[in-house]
Amino acid sequence: MSLADVSLVLIAAGMTAYIVLAGADFGGGFWDLTAGGAQRGRPARELVQRSMGPVWETNHIWLIFILVLTWTAFPVAFGSAMSTLYVAGFLAVAGIVLRGTAFALRGQAASLPEARLLGAVFALSSVLAPFCLGAAAGAIGSGRVPVGNAAGDPWGSWLNPTGVLVGILAVLAGAYLAAVYLAADAERAGLDELRRAFRTRALGAGLVAGAVAIAGLFVLRGDAPALFEGLTSGAGLVCIVLSAIAGVTTLSLVWRGRFAAARYVAAAAVASVTAGWALAQYPQLLPGLTVAQAAAPHSTLVALLISAALGVLTIAPAQLALYRMAISGELSKPIESS
Repeated sequence: MSLADVSLVLIAAGMTAYIVLAGADFGGGFWDLTAGGAQRGRPARELVQRSMGPVWETNHIWLIFILVLTWTAFPVAFGSAMSTLYVAGFLAVAGIVLRGTAFALRGQAASLPEARLLGAVFALSSVLAPFCLGAAAGAIGSGRVPVGNAAGDPWGSWLNPTGVLVGILAVLAGAYLAAVYLAADAERAGLDELRRAFRTRALGAGLVAGAVAIAGLFVLRGDAPALFEGLTSGAGLVCIVLSAIAGVTTLSLVWRGRFAAARYVAAAAVASVTAGWALAQYPQLLPGLTVAQAAAPHSTLVALLISAALGVLTIAPAQLALYRMAISGELSKPIESS
């Protein structure tokens, strides 16, 4: 395996971590958006706030990790993608910034209308950001990002059948993960009504995401045939099958109320899809540009991988400790059942 391949594996691992962790945070905003009126939706919104509070900022470390590795290891591919997908990228960043600001400030709102406005910004941005990120990934996967500075269509590259499909799947995947995680958090906190509510949400979101994913294969067959071929043969197909097995297993665990185990299997289902996507595209990064052709000079890759290793060794223990405490409830504030 070349240094460029190692860099690509690290980028894929970072993407998996970002989808599994930050994706669930975005999903929490989706359930905030759909929770209902102020009174009826208050318990669900309080659980979302309680569960996200300790970790929502740290999850975006993985986005920075992905960006730094990509622009350093594959500068031509990164520049081509960013200059073509600047509209989707701007909307995604705006969603992330507005979402974080609203989440941090809505607990300090001076009036009910102000709190509702901040809540609406948080919830809507939680849908906008993953949709745009997913649509951008769909643009790259469908071959609509050519090599060159702003060489592709800034709107049509991601607003097309594949881009919209992947954007919707990103929103659904986040909602699915969030519902599983929130059901586990509600069970740990002894909130039976919320546990049942998020169990139902998790089952519904899982079924809808699975149905959209299956229907999406027909979209890919007509709109992105090369990606479709990669996902339905060889290693890509193996990953998709593993994801389907993990998804069905998650639904079974959720149905039986085994939420602690379900959260890990749900993450594995999403990780398998990410791996399958990467394998389906390999060795192409962009049309006519392979991993080897796009790679930075050898000395740059050596310095990058050493820096990445040192960074992971420094940050990973603290991150793992934070997630362990968050999952165990040590960092959560008490919440009253309703």
